[in-house]
Amino acid sequence: MSYLDVLSESKDLVTPGMSACQGCGGELILRKVLQISGENTIIGIPPGCMAGAGVVGWNFSNGLKIPVHIPLLDNTASLLSGVTAMYQKMGRDDVNIIGLAGDGATADCGFQSLSAAAERGEHMLYVCYDNEGYMNTGFQRSSTTFKGSQTSTTPVGKVKKGKKENRKNIPMIMAMHGAAYVATASPGHMKDMVEKIEKGIAASKHGFAYLHIISPCPTGWVSKPECGIELAKKAVKSNYFPLFEVEEGVWRRTVPNPKPIPVTDFIAGLRKFKHLGEDELAEIQEYVDKNNELLEKLTREVS
Repeated sequence: MSYLDVLSESKDLVTPGMSACQGCGGELILRKVLQISGENTIIGIPPGCMAGAGVVGWNFSNGLKIPVHIPLLDNTASLLSGVTAMYQKMGRDDVNIIGLAGDGATADCGFQSLSAAAERGEHMLYVCYDNEGYMNTGFQRSSTTFKGSQTSTTPVGKVKKGKKENRKNIPMIMAMHGAAYVATASPGHMKDMVEKIEKGIAASKHGFAYLHIISPCPTGWVSKPECGIELAKKAVKSNYFPLFEVEEGVWRRTVPNPKPIPVTDFIAGLRKFKHLGEDELAEIQEYVDKNNELLEKLTREVS
């Protein structure tokens, strides 16, 4: 069955109307994850954009149409570890246990519980929608925010020019945990994303699975709402956000990119990078190139 058939024949388990921003990548990711996981799913969504966009409703005509829990910002994986243990004790491996959290609740506040769950091999799928900041509370920087980004806590002026540090590479870190399945995905490559969600759900039946999905954010990135998918494609095409998977220790580049476009072609449409000069842009390109070289080496060595 093609990914188009999968999506066209599955139910949308998210309310038709939400208070998410127009062009929100996180909402699209949430909808697709639940379309594929189906009604036999329990999901944990910590405080953040998606929790604040109306995932909890008063009846089955709004909010989500499956059981949803809103844990604390730092314990999504801990909550779901308990849910998983309960269903394992009941002999129920048919229920899909899924966490869906932003980058702040994943890479920062929630990393301790996330890392511990991965170490233990808890049977769950954890999905991070990465919009590179704490968008729900005014766009503060997170550890996945790209170097040079202007945020409310990394302002631009005479003294400072955005975030000084490189981003934390969470997908690589999670792969080093020896998880059953780790992958990056982009809503600009829907076939690849759907296949990875399916693989993640399958892997969660016998171990820990992790998906890291880029989530274009018109509000924080200061981009046009209608350009989200185009930006998601350019992020991949420029190697700013390469697509790969690690399945039982085997690395694979799922969307090869032999002729990448310059990173400037991607970030030119984002006002959070507008202040950067040639030297800062060159540093970003160098970082992207080095990261890509490492990924290419990892995929070559196991091919």
